[in-house]
Amino acid sequence: MLTKLASALVALAMATAASAQWVPGMEISGQQVQVQTNGVLNTVTFDPGGVAHISSPTGATVVDATWTAADGKLCLQTANTSDCYPYRAPFTARRPVDLMSDCGVMSRWTALSTAVAPGERG
Repeated sequence: MLTKLASALVALAMATAASAQWVPGMEISGQQVQVQTNGVLNTVTFDPGGVAHISSPTGATVVDATWTAADGKLCLQTANTSDCYPYRAPFTARRPVDLMSDCGVMSRWTALSTAVAPGERG
């Protein structure tokens, strides 16, 4: 019984340490995320330093943007628009997440891959 309790406490401590190391945006920095809104699937490339590129489904149109991840929100801003989405946990590669923007628009976000967080390298 004591061994099971000790194992559970170690697992809890490890999980807490891992989540404490997460910095919003770190897993998508340098990565691509597909965002489907109103049936249109765009690809957003989140470059390090807060620069983003939003590509149309065919790739023929690319809109430059900036991005921030702070205060529980992931925000994208272009020359004409600005949208923020709730962002309280890291994205997981290939796992879709439905997010409602501050403007009331529902989008499905799917990270194509994610960067490895510190402490996750084997």
